[in-house]
Amino acid sequence: MNKPNLPQRKTIRLQHYDYSENGLYFITICVQDRLCLFGNILNEKMALNLAGKMVEAYYLELEQYFPTVKCLDYVIMPNHIHFILQFENATHLTRYSLFDVIQRFKSRTNVEYIKNVKQKNWQPFNKKLWQRSYYEHIVRDEKDYLMIAEYIENNPLNWALDKLYVAG
Repeated sequence: MNKPNLPQRKTIRLQHYDYSENGLYFITICVQDRLCLFGNILNEKMALNLAGKMVEAYYLELEQYFPTVKCLDYVIMPNHIHFILQFENATHLTRYSLFDVIQRFKSRTNVEYIKNVKQKNWQPFNKKLWQRSYYEHIVRDEKDYLMIAEYIENNPLNWALDKLYVAG
């Protein structure tokens, strides 16, 4: 059976990098179709709705599920989330990859959101809560970390200029 010539998805992952290595990872995950589901920017601050608070709770829960992962700086925006995860003290018995952590976060929030669409009339979405992939950046040094942490902190201030902003 011949497959049609479909465009190949480009990976942004580093080819031979072990994503369970100790270190810091900056992540951005966007809502499918960039729907604004998690609250609104009011007076240049993010006001989380119940869905946004649910996303926050599941982000912070990652530390309990993955003992070698620390949830650092984060901001939940109307249609995406930015956060920094720290992997530390991993042993061969407790090795989780960044992919494992992101997959759990996306899966748990997706299931919980669907439940609340049905039970509490949360705004519906198209098939899945999150876009298929995510942006990831390996934090290289303290200067890089400080720059990213400032970006996260100021994200609500810059919402109207944000490339992920969708008016309406």
